[in-house]
Amino acid sequence: MLAKTSFFCNNVYSFKIMVYTSIQNPLIKSIASLKDKKHRNKQGLYIAEGLKMVNEAVMFNKDIVYIVCVSEMINAISKTNAQIIEVSQKVFSYISDETTPQGVLAVLKIPSQLVKEPTGNCLLLDGVSDPGNLGTIIRTATAFNFKDIYLLNCVDAFSNKVVRASMSGIYNVNLYKGDFLTIKSALKNYSVVAGDLTGEDIDGFKRPDNLCIAVGNEANGLSSEVKELADSIVTIKMENNQESLNVAIALSILMYKLK
Repeated sequence: MLAKTSFFCNNVYSFKIMVYTSIQNPLIKSIASLKDKKHRNKQGLYIAEGLKMVNEAVMFNKDIVYIVCVSEMINAISKTNAQIIEVSQKVFSYISDETTPQGVLAVLKIPSQLVKEPTGNCLLLDGVSDPGNLGTIIRTATAFNFKDIYLLNCVDAFSNKVVRASMSGIYNVNLYKGDFLTIKSALKNYSVVAGDLTGEDIDGFKRPDNLCIAVGNEANGLSSEVKELADSIVTIKMENNQESLNVAIALSILMYKLK
């Protein structure tokens, strides 16, 4: 249902925008369905929510299909050629995955995840299952210039929670999803340094060229196949009887030490 037509002008460009007021509209239902992995995979689209995420998608020239917003947010959106869809507060709440939505989100095309050889320092994530952890890892990888990230049996990298936790980092990395043999082949010219409690102290470890850092699942650690793939295994020595660190924090330390 289109309730009305509004006129958008932000002193840069102007055009008419149709305002959607019904959650039964097929386009609105299609966008809302992207909260589900099955529909993200089927449509090849994902959602990035919040003004910062939207404007940085514009700034980094990402492949934006729609920008969805309430009327109050229209003038805050950076200049873009993407189609802008204005919706009512009720419709935005239906689409949004946030507890307190800002009133603006972008629908973007999922980039190709076909496995390629890395072009610099890279990461191998072996069974990382928590969306918050994966998003934090992506954010930190961007900060330390680990541009290529290989995902083996991990949580969906384009879920709303991962995208939100990445804080726009997802725009600046290459995410490659594949099986073990495919990823192993892509890393054939790289030295895999795996983080594990059984490894040698990272302090004093000599950083190899063509570096790939690998970490494992939050509860179970590295799989046997990734342990066998590793050229070296390192650990972060801890005090006060602390046995382990959160995987995102541990990997952040490893990236900082080895970058």
